[in-house]
Amino acid sequence: MGATRRLEFTRMTCDLILAMRRCRRPVIAALNGTVAGAGAVIAAAADFRIAAESAKIAFLFVRVGLSGADMGASWLLPRLVGQGHATELLMTGEFMDPKRAFEIGLYHRVVPQERVLAEATALAEKLARGPGAALAVTKLALDAEAAMDLESALEHEAKVQAELMVHPNYREAYEAFRAKREPKFV
Repeated sequence: MGATRRLEFTRMTCDLILAMRRCRRPVIAALNGTVAGAGAVIAAAADFRIAAESAKIAFLFVRVGLSGADMGASWLLPRLVGQGHATELLMTGEFMDPKRAFEIGLYHRVVPQERVLAEATALAEKLARGPGAALAVTKLALDAEAAMDLESALEHEAKVQAELMVHPNYREAYEAFRAKREPKFV
């Protein structure tokens, strides 16, 4: 591949991560077995990571002579696990077992192998029944506010919260609370 094609390829892999982060709906990764390289970064870009007890993970780009900072890994990982753990993961390229990945906050849940897909599906169904607009605003805020100072973040949150207060889902939540039933969000 020539230089132009290589750059097109690496940008294309970055576009996948950007699409996942820009997706208004929560993205759930069900991790099973070995999660490495691009697969590890794709998992990190998800909003939730549910892993099998066998799901070891490695950001192994440096082990093959490439930068550990690939596909947004150096932006995503410090936000998930902190700078120190991100440095270790990206610079050593070593595999981390599921227990440790859970301990540092990389995995949300670790479940038996046969339960991974069921757990991820149950979470997806729960979120799908939730208030879509509120989830979308929350996901956007988690990424956008990382680059803001506190005052700007508070202003952003005040504005979006005021907008959501006139959304039909807010009224539905109130009516459901009064009627002692589960809300049915649109």
